Amino acid sequence: MEADWEFEIGGDAPIIDACWPGFVDLRWHPQQHSGASQLLKRIPEAVAFPPLAAALARLNQQRSPVWTSKCDFWPSLASGEFDADEMDATEVEAADAMGCYIDLLPRSDQQWNFPKKLVSDCKHLCDRLRAMPLRCCRVDLMVRRARITPDLMDTGITAYFTGCGKTVTDARQALAAALEAFADVLCPDSTVQ
Repeated sequence: MEADWEFEIGGDAPIIDACWPGFVDLRWHPQQHSGASQLLKRIPEAVAFPPLAAALARLNQQRSPVWTSKCDFWPSLASGEFDADEMDATEVEAADAMGCYIDLLPRSDQQWNFPKKLVSDCKHLCDRLRAMPLRCCRVDLMVRRARITPDLMDTGITAYFTGCGKTVTDARQALAAALEAFADVLCPDSTVQ
């Protein structure tokens, strides 16, 4: 699987905002016995693409090192919005493509206050993803400033996922495989409740 990362901090760079009005808190809580399944129904992107819902559920589990604050899903990407070569795909395999993103924030006990730790985490995650024998998909990690609470700024990661295929079904499967691989690497001990 193709994977890369970069910093996008400063100037007019986007900021991850966990305080936005539509935020749905999927984090695990002891009193939340039904898990995130009911809450995921309030996220249109998760309803539209169930593999995104599964990834969100896993990324917000108790043992996950992160939690999510926002996502989006694009059911169709134009040919200029992705590079087939960067997904180890032929031109035929790039006939259809789709993508999504997930904003990731560190658990409160694992803040990314130190740039060296964040760089190390991104490199390690990309190395593990590149070792996955997946084609026609990729993930790009963008390190960004993040508003965790109204009074707390830190850093977070926007993970962009792209999948392509000969057909829409193939592209869906490639994107689903990328999301599952990402959750497997980031949260190896988590399972969907």
